[in-house]
Amino acid sequence: MEKKDTIIIGAGLVGSLLSIYLSKRGYNVKIYERRSDMRKEKLTAGRSINLALSDRGIKALEEVGIMEEIKKIAIPMHGRYIHNADGSTAYQPYGNEGQFINSVSRGELNKMLMDLAEKNGVEILFNQKCESADWKKNQFTFEGPGHQLSTINYQLSFGSDGAYSAARLTHQLQHDRFQYQQYYIDFGYKELTIPAGPNGEFLIEKNALHIWPRGNYMLIALPNIDGSFTCTLFFPFEGESSFAALDTKEKVRSFFSKNLPDTIDLIPDLENDFFNNPTSSLVTVKCFPWIREDKFALIGDAAHAIVPFFGQGMNCGFEDCRVLNGLIDKHSDNWKLILEEYQTLRKPDGDAIAELALNNFIEMRDKVGDPKFLLQKKIETAFSKKYPDKWIPAYAQVTFSPQIRYSEALKNSIKQEAIMQKLMALPDIENKWQSEEVEQMMLEKILS
Repeated sequence: MEKKDTIIIGAGLVGSLLSIYLSKRGYNVKIYERRSDMRKEKLTAGRSINLALSDRGIKALEEVGIMEEIKKIAIPMHGRYIHNADGSTAYQPYGNEGQFINSVSRGELNKMLMDLAEKNGVEILFNQKCESADWKKNQFTFEGPGHQLSTINYQLSFGSDGAYSAARLTHQLQHDRFQYQQYYIDFGYKELTIPAGPNGEFLIEKNALHIWPRGNYMLIALPNIDGSFTCTLFFPFEGESSFAALDTKEKVRSFFSKNLPDTIDLIPDLENDFFNNPTSSLVTVKCFPWIREDKFALIGDAAHAIVPFFGQGMNCGFEDCRVLNGLIDKHSDNWKLILEEYQTLRKPDGDAIAELALNNFIEMRDKVGDPKFLLQKKIETAFSKKYPDKWIPAYAQVTFSPQIRYSEALKNSIKQEAIMQKLMALPDIENKWQSEEVEQMMLEKILS
């Protein structure tokens, strides 16, 4: 079939990767990006949230042959390094031996993907704001520099312009039964920085995701290739311990000294970072439909924005691209069939990972330092090693098992959690968790 002239709105991570997939297939692809070219500007701190690249995203990058390039800016993280309130620390491996996730800078990854897109023949036009769409004429109107309007014809188009998508809005406003839901949690986030040591060394464990869980809030830190760590404080907007309450440098210093004392020496610019970097909100977006006939589809955050607590936002968007690519083969470039099946497959998975991500926030913030929770995870890990065909821990299903759909992982995790709650309620479980009785009980409940 004819290779269509294709417009992608948004040159972020997903839009750039999608353009590589399509251009490798011979499609004539142009990306229209609202922002200026980040490769020509110094990246500003404050909004990045380092990303955790895991198996679903890696599989997509490998499929288009660019993972080896991406490895140059990735740092493996083999587990969580917990910094408890009493000053003790604990290490929790993410999965089995050899399983890990990768810390990558959002900005550096985005720049690399744009470079690779252009190498594959994609044209990226910057400072182009999506203003409107004429769905009957297959046209988008963009506002460029100097408020100049341009109307662009397309045969195929994608909205990949993020959680606050302009492409989605134009789609929504001209659809009489469009369903839309957005949900903000009561927590925001702020970026802080642990700089590298005097000789560029890492001041805390390099190959781990660091968490300071404190019940109603948490700080995390992910490594960068220059020896620094990007920290993110997830904190209530309002309340006794909140962004609203910490309104002076003295209060910030006092709060960190009392509640996160081991970070004081690690973050020398604490007060300046705290007041100079923006406080950003966290939103979940669900919507439907994602598509219009054989002409248009939402993809990535524009279709299903999620909170970052399972490290799956980017991975889910990359998986969208991979699934779409497989459907192009399946349906021989028949875009009506491709887009219909893409929506049917990915909508339930987008909803599922949104729920899993919100649940994981509670786990990271409240439970990772709880001895009973740690025992539960130890039991699950031991049982999974003995019966890998019967029990894959929920985290491993989402992070290391791209063959398992997010919607299946959610269903499985609900069943597994119900089993574990009954198990953890057994008298003296702390001492008999390795017994034959407990093992048989788990096997019976799995099979029931």
